[in-house]
Amino acid sequence: MVQVAGGSAEQVQASSRRWLILALGLAAQTASCSFLYGIPFLVPVMRDAEGLTLAQAGTVVAAPSIGLLFTLIVWGAAADRYGERLIMALGLGASGLLLVYAGVGTHPVGLLFGVFLAAGACTASVNAASGRVVMGWFAKSERGIAMGIRQTAQPLGVGVAALGLPPLAAHFGFRAAVLLPAGLAIVVSLLVAWLVTDPPRPPRPASGEKPPSPYRHATLWRVHGASALLVVPQFAVSAFAPAYLVAVQHWSPLAAGWYLAVVQVLGAAGRLGSGWWSDRVGSRLRPMRQLAVLSCFVMLLVALGDATWPWLVLLAVALAGVITVADNGLGFTASAELAGLAWSGRAMGTQNTGQNIAASLTPPLLGLVIGDSRYALAFCVAAIFPALAVLVVPVHAED
Repeated sequence: MVQVAGGSAEQVQASSRRWLILALGLAAQTASCSFLYGIPFLVPVMRDAEGLTLAQAGTVVAAPSIGLLFTLIVWGAAADRYGERLIMALGLGASGLLLVYAGVGTHPVGLLFGVFLAAGACTASVNAASGRVVMGWFAKSERGIAMGIRQTAQPLGVGVAALGLPPLAAHFGFRAAVLLPAGLAIVVSLLVAWLVTDPPRPPRPASGEKPPSPYRHATLWRVHGASALLVVPQFAVSAFAPAYLVAVQHWSPLAAGWYLAVVQVLGAAGRLGSGWWSDRVGSRLRPMRQLAVLSCFVMLLVALGDATWPWLVLLAVALAGVITVADNGLGFTASAELAGLAWSGRAMGTQNTGQNIAASLTPPLLGLVIGDSRYALAFCVAAIFPALAVLVVPVHAED
């Protein structure tokens, strides 16, 4: 538990209910992910309802991620300055209200793109602020597992979207379905404003000088770079495994979907396990480098399975779905700890920005490598990036 000696009575009480604050941070991130990663589930109904071409629908679906990408660092800086509760509640609530507007009435495609862009920009507030509040209320010996719990928000958000959005869209239409992530965002923002307490901040220096930037040295840049490299195999699996199972292994789309849903659950467990592991060994970067080694080997195993036996590639894809996502929370935790509390919001915003850029570039570039059927080659190419990350992770920074 963090030390709050001399803190306010509210802060002492909040320290004793830090798991509730973690749950609210997880809920905020889950609500955000249900929108960011849920809109693609609505593409077929959106096209029919709005009369959009596939290119137009794809552009609308990309809008939230674009808005998020360009505002992560700004929201992180705001969280550093104004506190986590205000930033989470303000951004998530604004996102929910924008989605309510999108779900009511009819709007031209240009306006719909703009609303989704703004909603994505607002929901980016949760990424750094929810991580920052976890960092503030949990001691170093608990942060790995706490951040691992928070990182399960992505599969949870995708699960909520997968279960809720298609049925709502089928029965009530595209716009009514948008009200689900809108409602989640508004409800959670109100709970955050009511129940979350900002962690105590270190006293400002008597001279009034601001804490020096941790980016004067290469350590944080290397953590960000290694994390971006490790995103490549993760998105190689998530982007191409469904198509690979259907086109090459001749599975039905339903069977492939169920298989990958199980892999998602195992991946969430892997994030928790890596966080627990980092707490036990007292390091984020050593486990991160070891996972980079495993990620490289498992991508080569996927390529070998594609060239040899179907049972091997299925086992390898399952392992890859767990191993390639397990490092995600470690990079966030290491970034915040190395940056210090005064800079942790900006550090996590920068970390997430680099990862999102890598995630956006991976599918189109690996798609060019794959062409019609060169999956094994693409998986070998994806293995190069975690191999580079092994060299980039600054493990000695924790000595």
